[in-house]
Amino acid sequence: MQIAVTFRHMESSDAIRSYVEEKLGRVKKYIDEPIDAQVVLSVQKKINHRAEVTMVAKGLTMKSTESKDDMYAAIDLMVDKIERQLKRYKDKLKKHKGGEGLQRQLEKTVYAAASVDEGIDKPEIIRSHSFFVKPMSVEEAVMQMDLLNKDFLAFTDDNSEEMNVVYRRKDGNYGLIVPHRG
Repeated sequence: MQIAVTFRHMESSDAIRSYVEEKLGRVKKYIDEPIDAQVVLSVQKKINHRAEVTMVAKGLTMKSTESKDDMYAAIDLMVDKIERQLKRYKDKLKKHKGGEGLQRQLEKTVYAAASVDEGIDKPEIIRSHSFFVKPMSVEEAVMQMDLLNKDFLAFTDDNSEEMNVVYRRKDGNYGLIVPHRG
């Protein structure tokens, strides 16, 4: 497992770094594949200790952020949350075996709002990112969206191989956008 620990607004500490590495080592029992973990530890207003992790493993991305008045407690809560997410994911994978269908490559581009609002022919691009979308079921897409704390997720349906979008509605339910031809 590759773990990168970043300290913000606090002194770098080898004791805290090894504590994070030891705690995150617990998640290895859920995923055998190589795991990349980006951990950011920060202190805000001198009393709010925040531990944040982004883990990428086996095509799955998970995020967890926890705040507490003690850094070690925040790290414990963060790791517990990631562990619960991985356990839930592994249980769902046992129930549903995903298809090995068509992977699509998507391009995500962020434009400057002012350049779009003013009707400029070529809006200013702030950031562009290319990524692959793996085939999955609707249930798996909803779970992935929840793990990432996103409001929507574009994915390839593992049955139809069509591009779909699942999103979180304001009433707390989920919506699904499916393209129809004709």
